[in-house]
Amino acid sequence: MTTSTTPAATGAWHKTACILCENNCGLLIQLDDRRFAKIRGDKDHVASAGYTCNKALRLDHYQNGGTRLTAPLRREPDGSFTEIDWNTAISEVAARLTEIKDSYGGDKIFYYGGGGQGNHLGGAYSTALRRALGSRYRSSALAQEKTGEGWVDAHLTGGHTTGDFEHAEVSIFIGKNPWQSHGVPRARTVLQQIAKDPARTMIVLDPVRTETADLADIHLQVRPGTDAWCLAALLAVLVQDDLADHTFLTEHTTGSGTVLADLTHIDVAAYADICGIPEHLLRSTAHRIGTATSVATYEDLGVQQSPNSTLISYLNKLLWLLTGNFAKPGGMQPHSWMAPLAGYSRQVKRSPVTGAPLFGGMLPCNSIAEEIRTDHPDRFRAMIIESANPAHSLADSAAFRDALDALDLVVVIDVALTETARHADYVLPAASQFEKWEATFFNLEFPHNTFHLRAPVLDPLPGTLPEPEIYARLLRELGAVGRGKLGLLRAAAKLGRRPYALAFAALLAIDKSLGGLAPYVLYETLGPTLPDDARSAAVLWALTQRVAKVYPAAMRRAGHRDADALFDAILTSRSGVTFTIDDYTDAWDYLPHPDKRIPLAIPELLHALRELTATPATHTSAEFPFVLSAGERRSFTANTIFRDNTWRRRDPEGALRLNPDDATRLGLTTGDRARITTRRGNAVAAVEITDRMQPGHASLPNGLGLDLPAGDRTQRVGVAANELTDLTWRDAIAGTPWHKHVPARIEPA
Repeated sequence: MTTSTTPAATGAWHKTACILCENNCGLLIQLDDRRFAKIRGDKDHVASAGYTCNKALRLDHYQNGGTRLTAPLRREPDGSFTEIDWNTAISEVAARLTEIKDSYGGDKIFYYGGGGQGNHLGGAYSTALRRALGSRYRSSALAQEKTGEGWVDAHLTGGHTTGDFEHAEVSIFIGKNPWQSHGVPRARTVLQQIAKDPARTMIVLDPVRTETADLADIHLQVRPGTDAWCLAALLAVLVQDDLADHTFLTEHTTGSGTVLADLTHIDVAAYADICGIPEHLLRSTAHRIGTATSVATYEDLGVQQSPNSTLISYLNKLLWLLTGNFAKPGGMQPHSWMAPLAGYSRQVKRSPVTGAPLFGGMLPCNSIAEEIRTDHPDRFRAMIIESANPAHSLADSAAFRDALDALDLVVVIDVALTETARHADYVLPAASQFEKWEATFFNLEFPHNTFHLRAPVLDPLPGTLPEPEIYARLLRELGAVGRGKLGLLRAAAKLGRRPYALAFAALLAIDKSLGGLAPYVLYETLGPTLPDDARSAAVLWALTQRVAKVYPAAMRRAGHRDADALFDAILTSRSGVTFTIDDYTDAWDYLPHPDKRIPLAIPELLHALRELTATPATHTSAEFPFVLSAGERRSFTANTIFRDNTWRRRDPEGALRLNPDDATRLGLTTGDRARITTRRGNAVAAVEITDRMQPGHASLPNGLGLDLPAGDRTQRVGVAANELTDLTWRDAIAGTPWHKHVPARIEPA
């Protein structure tokens, strides 16, 4: 087998990676002109070792299935779009952004996005544009999912933790179906290994009997929205039956006495009744957890987009902390980062209009429209939206569309005329993820952490540009960095990395404002010296300097003598590199607390735990008696990255899944059409009857309901779920949406 880094080499196998989930499994792609003729797993890949799922094999539908943009678009006064050349687009966008900055302040320019599941380099360069404009506020899909968990992590271990499921005696999945959503490296292989091992136990906490639950030893099939009561009851049994690891708590934590005291008072039988799990099953499950040699857990959108989500994140982490399952094989570990995805801290800043919490520096997605649709003087006036489709993916699409239309300027950077782009003033066409140098910063593993810089498989489609080049052109137009400074660094770069590093450090010492513009400066000066036109990878040089400074021993264990050696390995290794190797004892060094102890008591969340006795567990009503889970992941759904309905072999319309008892009562059979109505809207969907759903619980898949070109009009297949969701249904602490818990009415269409 041969590999090639030259785009469009028909017949050769090109090394790249999947872009559909955070695992970004390594792939080999064989081309037929610009089409992906064959796709298979890359056995040399440092993380996935040849593993892939069915979705990756359909990636030609991403690259060649949708209708691409091939020229910048400008909206005219009558609402139509006109194609313009790049020079005109850059000049006009820069001028409009400058006008808003000068009139209202750069902080009124809001940024959303920063890359999908596999294109993060553009987001790295966007920071330079934001700094040049004085833009302070941003958000992304993370603020629909992980901000509550990230805030909890900031209090406890200081950062994200990952589970060692390959070695855990007990693996717990909370609102998580890795068979479909992955997240766990080599997910289906690992799940099958756990299921076949009689010495190991898999526990699934989910209201749906998922494919992962089919493999589980214990399925805690809670009533929708009652996960917090279930987890609290498990913790109460651990404490009340003295299954906590007191030695670990004494040596490695603070505040455990307060936490244990609160859990002592929980009425396990009452909480079992609320969540619909037999008390004896909760007790036996807690004993299995409390007596295991190792426990790893994974929570995901099933609970992170449901009621009490931030409290659930806290209770989840208490499961493995009270039992001492940190910094050990089979337990939970912190990990290195090539670049942290968000800067979570215990201190919370607030948004300018609504006072929404900015966990990880991100505005909750449900608050964006509220920050715009107001006469408040500090309201946002413009948005830059990159590689994201918030008009389809955020709660209450109608409200978000109205918010977009209320802005003075909307600039969208994307590969297609998305639902969001249709409301833009300018649309700048990006190269696809396989037409440019690209990478992901989902580097979440321990003890071996990996990074993969992907070479382009194809040349960019004519008329498109990679996001880093789009940002660079805007920054040039803005005159963000003087030519003299750039010229000095270009000259140093020609002399080699060492002179360049010295010149860069000296210039930064003289002008500290260049720190925020560093990605752009690197792109313009170091970038042209990189091999194979890998200019977009220039920012990685700075990140490898960070790795060498923060994780020097772990980097050397991975075989890299210094930062430049690591950078060279990243540039040349087509199947990725291991950039750090940790020992389990190193986990304690990741704790930011001066005494290296984990502070268990988080006052706001202990208050929420105490208030569970008075917290509503039911949010349905006579008018809206169903709980609708909007955005279930299935075998042929993948967010909205596939703008091509033909990729689905099964469930092409994205059926509404109903329990047989509900279907009988409503007079519906599989294939019938049902109307779903919520407080925000209504839609019609085909029905699939399945006993995987509980009575009163229904689900719609993610990734459907796109308005795709069909001749001179658009056609929608399936339900756009966020026409039904409500931005006011959100977590009280983090502001994350209740996509998985929408009160609804269902009736025959």
